[in-house]
Amino acid sequence: MTVIQEGAVNTSALLVPDVYIQILSPRHSLLNGVPTNILGIVGSAGWGPKNSPVTISSVADFTKWFGSVQEQPNDLGTAVSIAVLNGANNMRCVRVTDGTDTAASVSVVDVETPGNEGMLVSGKYTGSEGNGFTVDMARGTKANSWKVTISRPNFPPEIFDNITGTNLELWQNIASAINNGQSGVRSKSEFVTATPGSTPSLPKEDLYTMSGGTDGNTTITTTQLIGNDTSPRTGMYALRNTNCSVAFIHGLTDKLTWTNQVNFGLSEGVYMLLTGPAGEYTNISTAVAEKQNAGVDSYAAKVLLGDWCYYNDITNGKLRLVSAQAYVGGRLVNLIPAQSALNQQIYGIVATQSTDANKVYSHAELEELVIGGIDVVTNPSPGGDYFSARIGHNSSSNNVIWGDNYTRMTNYIAYTLNSGLGIYVGATITEDTWASASATLTSFLQAMASATPPLIGDPSGNIPYSVQIDEANNPPDVVAKGMMVAAVKVRYLAVVEVFLINLEGGQSVIVGRTTQPA
Repeated sequence: MTVIQEGAVNTSALLVPDVYIQILSPRHSLLNGVPTNILGIVGSAGWGPKNSPVTISSVADFTKWFGSVQEQPNDLGTAVSIAVLNGANNMRCVRVTDGTDTAASVSVVDVETPGNEGMLVSGKYTGSEGNGFTVDMARGTKANSWKVTISRPNFPPEIFDNITGTNLELWQNIASAINNGQSGVRSKSEFVTATPGSTPSLPKEDLYTMSGGTDGNTTITTTQLIGNDTSPRTGMYALRNTNCSVAFIHGLTDKLTWTNQVNFGLSEGVYMLLTGPAGEYTNISTAVAEKQNAGVDSYAAKVLLGDWCYYNDITNGKLRLVSAQAYVGGRLVNLIPAQSALNQQIYGIVATQSTDANKVYSHAELEELVIGGIDVVTNPSPGGDYFSARIGHNSSSNNVIWGDNYTRMTNYIAYTLNSGLGIYVGATITEDTWASASATLTSFLQAMASATPPLIGDPSGNIPYSVQIDEANNPPDVVAKGMMVAAVKVRYLAVVEVFLINLEGGQSVIVGRTTQPA
């Protein structure tokens, strides 16, 4: 008996009488849905890599990579803190600077000649977070050795012990331990890098404090935040291929960039959150007109009215005014894609500009926002006295596709199919191939319909999807070109936006019952 793998044998060459077992792969594959909880954020910070997406899951994680929350209009730390309050736990953060950022540093000197640099220790990244890092030079645990302790406030110290060598070799070995780690002992420093000097003298035992680090966030331009879409990508474009489902450039109010952000959202399947400037809520008509002039009418973006939120910044001890982007973004990625931000309670808002001014939006003002394709975060909400997105729409004027759920569901389904159906490229076109691809699509859609809670459905109880791959939509002329066509229809779950209650009351009303139901 011979066991072979599928496709590894030419059946016409099997001349020897025997049993042959050919192991076949399953006739159709199962699709795993792409993640919908990834939030992309672009902004400034006091530490960390620049123009490179970093995976962040918590505020503590953010602090490690990017430093503390700062009182800056585009601050990443502020956005992350707010998003986490609303359930976000899977973020891709991109730090942008204005180019003036510098790394903190300190010179470690030798014992013989005061001021003679034996090694320059610099922050691994630029930014003020590096100011205050210390380098402690001391004798090592073993005889004739040295120990270097790198300390960053609120983090465990990095200790490089028992480093040996003579003259220049010692300095080089110390720098190598910091930059490359000590084999079998500890990894390289996450805080600093070291460059050895040329002095042959021994290090001076002392505690050295780093300084001179600057953030480069005082003059960040719109262009720098949007970035370049060429390698290496910068700014917003650094979020390409990160699988974000929702993203925003924190605090960016330049409406001239909205078309760029919409185009990015369309190309990546990302729901972009745009915002007007603070105080815009006082003139809704102007906000609507400016949105129309910006040429934004797309399901790929949500435009938030410039009714900014007061955030209690515990780190800096201040009540700060910030855009609603992080609040809405954090809430959206914590919802299944079939849901809308409409009426979903948002946490961490002390007040908005409008509520602080005791303004309640009138029905006419809300209607103007709906027609204009602009959403707003305010209180009260339809469900009670709490903050939420009041409309739950994207920026499209088409009422069939203007719900948050349309954007997120369409992106979810399209990018899941895109990521999982490439297995059929290169296969021969046969009825079996059609059946296999059809089964793959059907099983994915059925799983969506059967999920708890369901992602797709029909209130009438009908099957909410259909898949067709047969000779009807794959005629011979299409097949001859090497094409396989699938016609897929999916019915999304509708979101209750209007609850109309027909109330008939009065002494003359006949209900039709003589007793009350139990």
